Amino acid sequence: MADKKIIDEKTLDALLQLSRLSPESTNMEVLKAQVNQIAEYFDILSQYDDSENPYDAYPSTKAEVLRDDSVVQGLEIPDVRKMTPEFMDGYFRVPKVLGEGA
Repeated sequence: MADKKIIDEKTLDALLQLSRLSPESTNMEVLKAQVNQIAEYFDILSQYDDSENPYDAYPSTKAEVLRDDSVVQGLEIPDVRKMTPEFMDGYFRVPKVLGEGA
């Protein structure tokens, strides 16, 4: 923060135009002080080292650690029929959700 940057009038006018604010409806001295304070925050943030890879913060997944894509036998229809009495014509019968019950 050695070289303190102060927002000049030209930059402030450009910010007013971008934010769709009119100079009449805004206290210019308060706004200028707030913008200078925000610029000081950026000066503080720029002191920190940002050279490391931001993706290092996330866990990595190695392809060889993933499970194998192997085909396994699924359930047979007679086995599914044994699981529930609500199995009819190859489908599971479920309660009605739409209509009068909703």
